[in-house]
Amino acid sequence: MSSSGEAMPFGCLTIGEKKDYNSPSDVTDKYDLGQVVKSEEFCEIFRAKDKNTMKMYTCKKFLKKDGRKVRKAAKNEILILKMVKHPNILQLVDVYETKKEYFLFLELATGREVFDWILDQGYYSERDTSNVVRQVLEAVAYLHSLHIVHRNLKLENLVYYNRLKHSKIVISDFHLAKLENGLIKDPCGTPEYLAPEVVGRQRYGRPVDCWATGVIMYILLSGNPPFYDETDDDDYENHDKNLFRKILAGDYEFDSPYWDEISDSAKSLVARLMEVDQDQRLTAQEAINHEWISGGAASDKNIKENVCAQIEKNFARAKWKKAVRVTTIMKRLRAPEQSEAKPAGPATDTATAPATDPATGPPSLEGASAVEPPANAGEGGGVTDPAQEAQAATGGPQQPNPDPQGEEPITSCNGEASAALHTPTGDGGEQG
Repeated sequence: MSSSGEAMPFGCLTIGEKKDYNSPSDVTDKYDLGQVVKSEEFCEIFRAKDKNTMKMYTCKKFLKKDGRKVRKAAKNEILILKMVKHPNILQLVDVYETKKEYFLFLELATGREVFDWILDQGYYSERDTSNVVRQVLEAVAYLHSLHIVHRNLKLENLVYYNRLKHSKIVISDFHLAKLENGLIKDPCGTPEYLAPEVVGRQRYGRPVDCWATGVIMYILLSGNPPFYDETDDDDYENHDKNLFRKILAGDYEFDSPYWDEISDSAKSLVARLMEVDQDQRLTAQEAINHEWISGGAASDKNIKENVCAQIEKNFARAKWKKAVRVTTIMKRLRAPEQSEAKPAGPATDTATAPATDPATGPPSLEGASAVEPPANAGEGGGVTDPAQEAQAATGGPQQPNPDPQGEEPITSCNGEASAALHTPTGDGGEQG
């Protein structure tokens, strides 16, 4: 039985208890489901209309027959979203569980991605960026207060709630989010946003979200990613080695001319969020208290021309990252762990490439996708650990491999063996 409204009791599903299944007609009696607008790794996304209120929502449908990993992903997303209620997070509105499916109904965000908004502005300043980053930090601080790590913060997951002039920013996509019950060890996320402790295969937690917010802020102020490599786009292996090496070393610059007009206060906050040592990194709440966010230190100088020029330059070559490259990155990142674990049969990598919204154009930032690492094994010798390579190159200490006796079986971010590569087949673009 589904429940909705302010209290959001979600009586239809209590994980771990005996379930009273909904019938499919319970869903269709209340909602009109439209065409599939996007296919993701674990689910299909629809637009849905409440027949009583005529209000539009996003519907995510998970098919149980698609495997245990899909069922676990659905339960994880429900568990996390039931816990949260914040103005900058897309809210879960309704949940139904039938014998064959999970249906999640969420608020529908109809606004544009942040980059598209910037390109449409006649005037864009640090203050505009500060307003975006503040909203992200407030949502992150709220999640962290609940011991939830998002693990996939990136520009593609930030969207304006609607198309009104002063629309709020909302964060979407919680399928990689995780409750922090002790430090986390399985690497996942989007490569260009990975924190050093993830690349270095250390245990990690909430600070990875603060690092990713620093990456977002860097891009919004300059139009450039902080970590990039000029290697031939087709030379994935060397490109990835260099990318990881730079992330581990914190090797980025406030390079001229892109940062010449940016305030010292802004640079200070980026540097504090992108501190390589996670213990020294600002927390989300500390970042909110920084003068550039809360103290009026953000400049009102128009920086649109420089930022937009770099956005357009970088996005012209944005296709270099898509699913093949992402798969390669995470395969290499996990290779040492795989060699320690007892093989359990071949497994394939998981990557979900963002779909293109006809209303907003190509997906933002480099086309890189959220990734879940491969499951146990089967990747043959000869694949080296980028963390070890990078540290050898920079003279830093080599990260110790986890003790195989003390590790759990290698799993994906949702606790499941990774699925085959999925590329969206729809052309939709609603965030959910």
